[in-house]
Amino acid sequence: MFRSMEPLLLQVLRIGFYEIVKLNMPPYAVVDENVKLAKVALRPGAGNMVNGILRKLVLVKENNSLPLPKLEGDSRTHARALATLYSHPVWMVRRWTKYLGQEEAIQLMMWNNSDPSFSLRANAAKGITRDDLVMQLNSLKVPHEVSLHLDDFVRVKIGLQNVIRAGWLKEGLCSVQDESAGLVVSVVDPQPGEDIIDCCAAPGGKTLYMASRLRGKGKVHAIDINKGCLRILKETAKLQKVDGVVDTIHADLRTFAENSPMKSGKVLLDAPCSGLGVLSKRADLRWNRRLEDMKQLKNLQDELLDAASTFVSSGGVLIYSTCSIDPEENEDRVEAFLVRHPEFRIDPVNRYVPSDFVTKQGFYFSDPVKHSLDGAFAAHLVRTL
Repeated sequence: MFRSMEPLLLQVLRIGFYEIVKLNMPPYAVVDENVKLAKVALRPGAGNMVNGILRKLVLVKENNSLPLPKLEGDSRTHARALATLYSHPVWMVRRWTKYLGQEEAIQLMMWNNSDPSFSLRANAAKGITRDDLVMQLNSLKVPHEVSLHLDDFVRVKIGLQNVIRAGWLKEGLCSVQDESAGLVVSVVDPQPGEDIIDCCAAPGGKTLYMASRLRGKGKVHAIDINKGCLRILKETAKLQKVDGVVDTIHADLRTFAENSPMKSGKVLLDAPCSGLGVLSKRADLRWNRRLEDMKQLKNLQDELLDAASTFVSSGGVLIYSTCSIDPEENEDRVEAFLVRHPEFRIDPVNRYVPSDFVTKQGFYFSDPVKHSLDGAFAAHLVRTL
């Protein structure tokens, strides 16, 4: 029945179902509003159909007889049931069950479906401290918690719109940036006077944070293939008063590396990835990402790693990072890279981030369920030759 239904009518019903089943809104109000919507958007007869279907749903819910998939049968049947129960694509469910086990996979999907929290980074380059940010949040009556891991960060669960309306972002006083991304910058460990190459810089959050930590001395060379994103990055750098230490380069890293003599002691490759670590903030991404994308992304990550490695001077470091929780994009890519490039070795990150974020192999890993942050990964690789 639903498969043959016209798309707009189906959307109206989806809204009604969600409001009744998930939001527990008053049934009479939901039915009334969605019937009106169907009549205006479509025709009177559509309103009658919406009325009948939603009233039936209300009755079924009140009798506690909503049909739910059962976790029985083989692994494929299990995955389909979990995919329906927790609103994730079947391929993701099967992948996470394989790597994490069923219980952890369920916890991860529940995290992805929960209301996300956001972090604000005080812009030290403009003389703003976390204490200043906390004082401003108090004045706006925005509930918040200071970060346990980073001195410049404050976590906000609700009230972000108040911060936006107050103009702090437009004035460059702070940025919205997850702590998991901030901890990647901790792995880079920018120091005043250093030249750092940021290989896939857009949209620029890590670039700007690294630039602020240079304290006006040194340079971040931001390379990206997207010219529009680089233009926004330059404008934001000026707004945050770090434009003096940010240099943008519009190029495809793979071809740029073939002809550029650039060398640096610190090179960051924050690689394009599946984004499977940020699904709580990107609800659309789970439905737009396909299993076929993973192979293409892994090939691209390998090519970018090879290119980025050419910029690393002897004794320098290459930091490879993603916002993915998938081992095939993280540990497996590093392992494959080290086979191709034996001149690099893993340098454990325990000097740069709290031990709770350090894996047995010495990598940085932010686990959404364990740490209540976006998922992220970083490897600190030293060039020995």
